[in-house]
Amino acid sequence: MATAKKAATKGLEALFLDGLKDIYYAEKKILKALPKMAKGAESEDLAAAFEKHLAETEGQVDRLEQVFELLDKPA
Repeated sequence: MATAKKAATKGLEALFLDGLKDIYYAEKKILKALPKMAKGAESEDLAAAFEKHLAETEGQVDRLEQVFELLDKPA
């Protein structure tokens, strides 16, 4: 029974780590796209919204990197 529980825990940990990696990948991609979107925006309000989203996304990437560091795993 203990072995099955350990295997299930390892599976959940792997699933969690895969999910974090997916989120990190997506956030890094949007970091590249947002400046281009802000530059191409035709209204100042839209450009400002993209810039605000960029700042928020940078914070999310920083937090994800902290999580990877705490888990002692590469991002």
